[in-house]
Amino acid sequence: AIAVNFENICFACSSTYEYAIEEFCLARFKLDMEVLDQHHWCNWEDTVELYGELTNCTYLVALKMNCFWPNRLVDEFFIQVHRHYFHDCSLTGRLLRDPPNRVLGPFIVVPVLITLLMTALVVWRSKRSEGIV
Repeated sequence: AIAVNFENICFACSSTYEYAIEEFCLARFKLDMEVLDQHHWCNWEDTVELYGELTNCTYLVALKMNCFWPNRLVDEFFIQVHRHYFHDCSLTGRLLRDPPNRVLGPFIVVPVLITLLMTALVVWRSKRSEGIV
């Protein structure tokens, strides 16, 4: 009887819970994210409150519906949210880009010049010492 009751709870949670978090939680999150400029989606300081509200909403809906939280549906739900809103974000919350050429240039040119200079110095010293012997 307990196993049957558990299966009924899980089935009811899977269909109605998924609908509820999409209708209540995701709908609100979409509206909040539309207000926020898309360039700020990867800025954690701008989205942390909205993301926290989304998380709390999924928890409160699960609590009201007597569903377990977190669960497989919540995991899949947040994966979809991340794929849609945060797919271009790095782990630090900033979009990764190459540094400007004025910064990148010296990091490339200086090691190349040092390598060429050291090679020329070795060749010059080896030719000079050959004549001494």
